[in-house]
Amino acid sequence: MTAAVRCAGVVQIYRAGELEVVALRDVDLVIERGETVALLGPSGAGKTTLLWMLAGLLRPSAGRLWLNGTELAALDQRRLDRLRAGHIGVVLQNPARNLIPYATPAQNVAFAQRGVRRDRTRIGELLERVGLGGVKTRVGRLSGGEQQRVAVAVALANRPRLLLADEPTSQLDAATGRTVVDLIRSAAAEEGTTAVVVTHDQAVSGALGRTVTIRDGRVGAEGRRGEDFVVVGRDGGLLLPPEFHELLPPGSRARVVPLPQGVALHRVDEDA
Repeated sequence: MTAAVRCAGVVQIYRAGELEVVALRDVDLVIERGETVALLGPSGAGKTTLLWMLAGLLRPSAGRLWLNGTELAALDQRRLDRLRAGHIGVVLQNPARNLIPYATPAQNVAFAQRGVRRDRTRIGELLERVGLGGVKTRVGRLSGGEQQRVAVAVALANRPRLLLADEPTSQLDAATGRTVVDLIRSAAAEEGTTAVVVTHDQAVSGALGRTVTIRDGRVGAEGRRGEDFVVVGRDGGLLLPPEFHELLPPGSRARVVPLPQGVALHRVDEDA
């Protein structure tokens, strides 16, 4: 089966004046259809940049990126817009950017269905699931948390093949946050939606099927079923988790010792 997401050596470089800033470097990542993945890492690590690339809002400076077997670089802007409208749901970190402020929640979800046959039943069900069924208030007058819930309903309006969410629970209380996460998981289980969620919320990452940690623009670790694993980069490099920096501080020399199932790193003292 074709993977929902495949990144091969993806690089993103920004220009800041005369400087070049490498936001992503040699990202290799495969996400299968129907997976729910949390993107973790410190602020500025490159998580949101990667999310925007998956949404087709940024094109890689180098490397290749496929969504459900389609290479995004091969699409012109019109085809890319059609792919995004029909198959990708996006929840931006600032929920107001997802929404029409002078329209009601139901009108916002209906507008998201403009490219497909309108499904009034689904509109009502989604808004009920996020606790906003029957709300007639204009979205611009809702609280930030309420707007965030509307944005999730909008992103799921078309039963997207790929859901991309940037901190979708950041303005929600714990109970409402669980409701949103349950909705994302239900979309994956019942409709085959692949979900990629940027989050700092451990309750969110713990509820999703897999974690991918981005550090310094690279995939540094992956987690499954509560266990974390470091990821070997295409250059053979490893990004040690911060909790091991005391044992192997940056700049340390280490001896690589082969083992039957891998290798061990032994720190070499300065006088050795």
